Amino acid sequence: MKIYNTLSKKKEEFVPIEEGKVRMYVCGPTVYNLIHIGNARPMIVFDTFRRYLEYKGYEVNYVSNFTDVDDKIIKKAIEENTTAEEISQRYIKECKKDMQGMNIKPATTHPLATKEIEGMIDMIKKLVDNGYAYDTDGTVYFRTRKFKDYGKLSKKNVDDLEAGHRDIKVAGEESKEDPLDFVLWKPKKEGEPSWSSPWSDGRPGWHIECSVMSKKYLGDEIDIHAGGEDLIFPHHENEIAQSEAANGCQFAKYWMHNAFLNIDNKKMSKSLGNFFTVRDIAEKYDLQVLRFFMLSAHYRSPLNFSDQLMESAKSGLERIVTAGEKLRDVMKNGKDGAMTEAERKLAEDAQEYIKKFEDAMDDDCNTANAISAVFEFVKFANSNVKETASKTFAEELYKIMAQLCDILGIILEKKDVNVGDEAYIEEMIAKRAQAKKDKDFALADSIRDELAQKGIVLKDTREGTKWSRA
Repeated sequence: MKIYNTLSKKKEEFVPIEEGKVRMYVCGPTVYNLIHIGNARPMIVFDTFRRYLEYKGYEVNYVSNFTDVDDKIIKKAIEENTTAEEISQRYIKECKKDMQGMNIKPATTHPLATKEIEGMIDMIKKLVDNGYAYDTDGTVYFRTRKFKDYGKLSKKNVDDLEAGHRDIKVAGEESKEDPLDFVLWKPKKEGEPSWSSPWSDGRPGWHIECSVMSKKYLGDEIDIHAGGEDLIFPHHENEIAQSEAANGCQFAKYWMHNAFLNIDNKKMSKSLGNFFTVRDIAEKYDLQVLRFFMLSAHYRSPLNFSDQLMESAKSGLERIVTAGEKLRDVMKNGKDGAMTEAERKLAEDAQEYIKKFEDAMDDDCNTANAISAVFEFVKFANSNVKETASKTFAEELYKIMAQLCDILGIILEKKDVNVGDEAYIEEMIAKRAQAKKDKDFALADSIRDELAQKGIVLKDTREGTKWSRA
């Protein structure tokens, strides 16, 4: 199996540090709002890669954090006259709902930055003691130039970075020894959450959080560190510098980064009015469609999101799900007994699609080609499994299909949930309408989500809220 390593800028054979085990860290979201579809891409891509590693027999320790202390969280808390903890806990809960909707497996550990402050203080102390960091009036900075390999991930040259640095210093940065030094600890401002440290009552810088959480739950050296390409510099570059300076060994062997997501060929931004949360998409599509769409391109290729492409993904997914239904129907109503000789030969032929799928996934997690292999298999199954086929033959093919779809996180068979009578649905819609009137949007969203999980889709129109069964 080969992985494209951002560190070496080439595909490399994957060899884990410890045989049969994979230690993988994926940078998670900052929880100050509902996650957007840009956040969803790394979640879906690296969840799929994790599933494939497990399929290959690896024991995967998969760690993905929640950044639950940050300027944006604090700003939101001030706007809503509440605490940063209340904001982060609310949106962690909402994020987990969206992840469940996208069929993303929970991480082995989902650490929270605020629960790991002690470890951050310990690592910063070590960096100060080793001469890699210094304290100025309660702010602790990392000495970027002292780490000789700085820039090895992003391929940025330290001298070029300095030349590009603004002449006007950022307010509060006059005390830096070097404009390139970055913050490890900063003193609190009025009304901010803070923790006591040897330097000041304050909070950690963003970069130190991931270094410490990775070290605690995976060890000093890890196999794979992953995230969006926007994190390569400065976040991941700074993680390498502080981790390797503190631990005295290589931080991560392989670095995987997914490319950006564009909306109708434009960068997603609120100012352009093309900003979509996962929850926005869920109002129009089953989130399985979003997952399928995200996997339809190679993770290192920029991906363009549009209604047309989502409709295409919806049709493609329906082809696969319908083929699964057809196989299940033959499993139930087909002929009893063993496979015929012809069926046995066809079952053997079907193995080639597993190989095609594995070859695609072994080539730097090429989910686009893996999906092509699934479509080829669907065509094969549709052509060869007739109503008169044996149950055993249908079962054999369904087993292959279910296995491949499970790696991609595609749910072939949705379980029916009893949602109660229509009066109950109307009552819940009325409750949601009242919640929206009261500006209790969290309650309104949770009612919609609860109904969606039970297969009831709501659509807000000028005439009121309409509902249908998914």
